[in-house]
Amino acid sequence: MAEAIASPAVTSTPSVAPVSLPVRAVLPWAAFVGVLALVALYFVGAEQGATSLFAGEGVHEWVHDGRHLLGFPCH
Repeated sequence: MAEAIASPAVTSTPSVAPVSLPVRAVLPWAAFVGVLALVALYFVGAEQGATSLFAGEGVHEWVHDGRHLLGFPCH
């Protein structure tokens, strides 16, 4: 009985060059994400304190566990 040995087909993949992104295209998105991060940090860390923007305890209750997770004291 004759056995045929199959060799795997060798395929060459073309090399892919990395995509270059100009700083001018990334900068507005980086600024937007930075502003969103600062707003989120404000609401988690400082809202319902001395610089409160909203009256009541609603925001405090929504971010209560996040405050403790990030190490902010709240009570």
